[in-house]
Amino acid sequence: MADRYRILWKGGQGELTEKRSRFIATTEPVSSEEEALAFVERMRKKYWDARHNCYAWVIGEQGRLQKCSDDGEPAQTAGRPMLDVLLGQEIRDACVVVTRYFGGILLGTGGLVRAYSGAVQEGLKNSRIIEKCPGRRLTVSADYAGIGKIQYILAQRKIPVLDTRYTEKVEIAVMVPEEDVGRLKAEITEGTSGRAVMETGEPVWFGVSEGEVILL
Repeated sequence: MADRYRILWKGGQGELTEKRSRFIATTEPVSSEEEALAFVERMRKKYWDARHNCYAWVIGEQGRLQKCSDDGEPAQTAGRPMLDVLLGQEIRDACVVVTRYFGGILLGTGGLVRAYSGAVQEGLKNSRIIEKCPGRRLTVSADYAGIGKIQYILAQRKIPVLDTRYTEKVEIAVMVPEEDVGRLKAEITEGTSGRAVMETGEPVWFGVSEGEVILL
């Protein structure tokens, strides 16, 4: 599997005002151009009375699918600055629409660039971004004497615990980044003198948001 990268997990909205013009940024997770176009169309219908609905999106692990639109603003003053914010923060699978209600005062090219890029930043502040990481589920079974050492190792490595079961033994299921699986298993084996039994699952993509493991 490929390396980890950042994605937009949950969309949000932010707004700023510049010389009486309102700039409303709305973000949305997307995984295809069709989803991005559908989102842009929804925003156009929602803000049908706005002067402009400019947009930008970046899709895919390497961000190969990119598109932006000035929607009637002077060339390179809206869509491109919006796209540059997404690329600068290395966010993938994201679409953002900035709606402008004109306030009657011209901002000039520099003012427009600052307003559109600033609006995107405000929108992203109110969105949830997570790191999409390749990993595996690891199930560790050990006796009660060895569980303390295992929990210490997991805490030190900040490995998220999915589930814990207490029977005649203790079984802990964790999600481990792919790059750490071998090293973690070796540490647990050493820490329990080989008494722990471990089962490794199939490769998956996951992220962690507010302490919750999310399978992607």
